[in-house]
Amino acid sequence: MRFAVDRLDHLVVTVRDVEIATAWYARVLGMEVETYGPQLRTALFFGGQKINLRPADCTQQEWWSGVNATPGSQDLCFVVTVTIEEVIAHLHDLGVAIELGPVKRDGALGPITSVYCRDPDGNLIEIATYA
Repeated sequence: MRFAVDRLDHLVVTVRDVEIATAWYARVLGMEVETYGPQLRTALFFGGQKINLRPADCTQQEWWSGVNATPGSQDLCFVVTVTIEEVIAHLHDLGVAIELGPVKRDGALGPITSVYCRDPDGNLIEIATYA
């Protein structure tokens, strides 16, 4: 039997401090924060997806996840529906350093324009717009 993946539902990002990470993603990227489940896990919601935040100090038994999950090892791209100039102004207003951009890149659906910054754990965050 063959099948095709329809979409990404969620991903897990390992962070040093869940509170600092949730505050950054909510403030900078406008994500909604939710705590859920018996172990009070934290998730960031945006569009039809979510990011589960895995504390770096939890064990494999506490949180079944990647074998070498470490803070700062992710490279994530988020598509927004505003202009890249609005993204740049927003990041500047918040004091978030832009490491690169705006630059042209190839997205999953075609050409994008991107700027890059880092979250509190050092993960590379690409914020992109489609033309």
